[in-house]
Amino acid sequence: MAAFLPELSWVQGTFSKHSIHLEILGQEEGIAIANLDPARKSIRTRTSQIRNLVVVHFSALWAPQCKQMNDVLEELAKDAQNVHIKFLKLEAEDLPELSEKYEISAVPTFIFIKNKEQVDRIDGAKAAEVTKKVKLLSSPTSSVPSTTTQPEEPPGEDLDVRLKKLINAAPVMLFMKGNPDQPRCGFSKQIIQILNDKGIRYSTFDILQDDEVRQGLKKFSNWPTYPQLYAKGELLGGLDIVKELVESGDLESELPKQESLEDRLKSLINKAPVMLFMKGDPETPRCGFSKQTVALLGETGVKYETFDILTDDEVRQGLKTFSNWPTFPQLYVKGELIGGLDILKELHESDELTGMLKEAQ
Repeated sequence: MAAFLPELSWVQGTFSKHSIHLEILGQEEGIAIANLDPARKSIRTRTSQIRNLVVVHFSALWAPQCKQMNDVLEELAKDAQNVHIKFLKLEAEDLPELSEKYEISAVPTFIFIKNKEQVDRIDGAKAAEVTKKVKLLSSPTSSVPSTTTQPEEPPGEDLDVRLKKLINAAPVMLFMKGNPDQPRCGFSKQIIQILNDKGIRYSTFDILQDDEVRQGLKKFSNWPTYPQLYAKGELLGGLDIVKELVESGDLESELPKQESLEDRLKSLINKAPVMLFMKGDPETPRCGFSKQTVALLGETGVKYETFDILTDDEVRQGLKTFSNWPTFPQLYVKGELIGGLDILKELHESDELTGMLKEAQ
């Protein structure tokens, strides 16, 4: 039987600043052992036949589509023809460096490794494509392609429109690696320190979580590196520019007048007639409750705007106090809090939700 690792609890892990090692337990001889080398930031497999195919599922416990794809992989693992294939499941959010290395911006994502090289990938819960790819790449005659192919993404919101929304999400917007509490590069850490020392209110976007934004913003603003600081939707520059503005005493004058948190929250909840504060965005919800809320709103056919509270901890914490509602998502209609997922479910079941939202348009 092919070796399949359905649960992270099967994996013994030791994590430190200098080494990350995952060892698969409880399987017969020939099971894959995945070493996450911090220097190379890559997956290395040690098996009895190193040239065999390894299928790595980057997953998340909160995503039901990942559970569905685990069931698909379990069935593939039971197939006698797949006896030499190694299936590995990793929690993407628990392994940020590895996720960055393999450019994981959403789950589920499947990385196919053969002859110690990544040979292909599939983004999304595409059972038929995964099954077909496993069959194709497990063939002894299959060769390693010269470049990794990317499946075509379904058409979504225009990237330029999305980028404009992001850079205007707050009066001062910082695109960085990591977040203010855990910057993921020295440049991001320095610019956060400067903004904090100056008492400047700002929002952030972690470009490591979204490769489309990471690459698209470079072209959109004609600025090839990160971090990038924006004021009222206009690019100020990176760390060097910010340092020059600090030295010349001009940084504060280049930034919009700081408004109080209460005024900012009022502005945000009134930004659109129907406003949802959630984790992630409608295309990529970052928690199960947000995903269910987006699905409910989608059924109503009513237009709404969203704010990703994971990009701005000040808003995330402040809104809890402002509205006396401790959890997310939170839905507002004409500036008034309706509630969270449970309230929306009740309104949906009583056939009140659609009418309420349409009246607000």
